[in-house]
Amino acid sequence: MPEKTPVHAERTLEHLRTVGARNAEPLRTAADLLFSAVRRDGLVYTAGAGHSLVGVMESFYRAGGLAPVRPLYHPDLLPLHGAATSTATERRSGLAEEVLTDAGFRGGTDVLVVFSTSGVNPYPVELAMNARKAGSPVIAVTSPTATAAAPRRATSTLAEQADVVLDTLVPSGDAGYPPAAPVTAPASTLANAFLWNMLLVQLHELAAAAGLELPVWRSSNAVGGDEANAANLARYAERVPGLR
Repeated sequence: MPEKTPVHAERTLEHLRTVGARNAEPLRTAADLLFSAVRRDGLVYTAGAGHSLVGVMESFYRAGGLAPVRPLYHPDLLPLHGAATSTATERRSGLAEEVLTDAGFRGGTDVLVVFSTSGVNPYPVELAMNARKAGSPVIAVTSPTATAAAPRRATSTLAEQADVVLDTLVPSGDAGYPPAAPVTAPASTLANAFLWNMLLVQLHELAAAAGLELPVWRSSNAVGGDEANAANLARYAERVPGLR
């Protein structure tokens, strides 16, 4: 007989099923915003700090992923460039405006997606505030539950500043095991990637219904992948320097 699925694996799968069900309507709204941006030849800017940068990586230059995505990035936000530095940097007020300015964020036709589990530090909060001030909608991938339990370090929270909130349902502290007193098995990375991929599915359906071909990436390690990606590189590389 096949081995029984480990208990925590079942709990994780159930968590993702709940995330999908709870976010059904917000996902449709978020997909509408992304589709509108793509149709107007805008860009989808994605941002995060610390391990939420995994969500940004999932959104950028990914086989099966959306092509007009510009990741917002500052080296000091990545733990691999200094763990303590990344924490301090996310708490620095003013960095968000610097990053948006350096990226040439124009607002209007563009959309900003911010990944942040707690959503309380100045960097993600000020990203959302500045994007909305520029006239762009903001989609937050965050956990209001974690936000409620976190110490406030900004004048607002990411969820408060977002037009659409995709709720990861991640508990305060992120850890998920053991259930009675969690100390390990963080859930946010899986939830972030899951919600982003659900968003791509909704976006694909909108494009198909409108009779439009969505600009997506093919795997460069599949036959014909490089050739298929050439048009996207030609179209977006000037506005997305990371593609060069």
